[in-house]
Amino acid sequence: MKKNILSVAVFVLFSTFLAISCSKEKPVTSDANEVSTTKDGTQFVVDTLNSNIEWKGYKIFKTENTSHFGTIKFESGMITVKDGKLESGNFVADMGSLTSEDLKNKKQDLEKLNSHLKSADFFEVEKFPTSSYEITKVSPALEGDYNTVLDGNLSIKGIKKAVQFKANVSVNGNEVSIATEPKDIMRGEFGVKFQSPAANGVIKNEVTLQMKVKAIEKK
Repeated sequence: MKKNILSVAVFVLFSTFLAISCSKEKPVTSDANEVSTTKDGTQFVVDTLNSNIEWKGYKIFKTENTSHFGTIKFESGMITVKDGKLESGNFVADMGSLTSEDLKNKKQDLEKLNSHLKSADFFEVEKFPTSSYEITKVSPALEGDYNTVLDGNLSIKGIKKAVQFKANVSVNGNEVSIATEPKDIMRGEFGVKFQSPAANGVIKNEVTLQMKVKAIEKK
């Protein structure tokens, strides 16, 4: 009897300790950037006809000639300018527009590649029709060929990651242009994990992205 009472007491004590320990655990957080920009200022709308994302993918066991490159169009986007400087921005990409430029003169190969890239092997476009990039912080670049550093959250296939771009930003009257540096993104971090058989050349994890944005002042 005493042994049973002792067992119950130990169980209760352990449960209480576990509950207290769990209550002290830090909340789970993502690696996304905290937003420090504001929506104050003049708004500019992205000119989707004259803006895009350029991409390039690679194969490890093949030459650069077998790499593919192409574009993705923007579905929408908004930029805010305050005191003549970029304050914030949010860009939504239409993943259904993803296409290869190097195969544009080879219709059959182009359709095959585009279809594969949009399938569940890669970007699963039917389930995730858009991707996005939200600028969370704008800083001046202190050196190099770019005048601005953009911190932001890149979302692909519903996965959000903090990504920093160097960029050249120009605010000229009623027009804003942003051209980022080519940036390698690890596709595996966003759930894009297709691996081809080694005989056909293993696909590298890196995908190079470069955003070219033109925005016009909202009337």
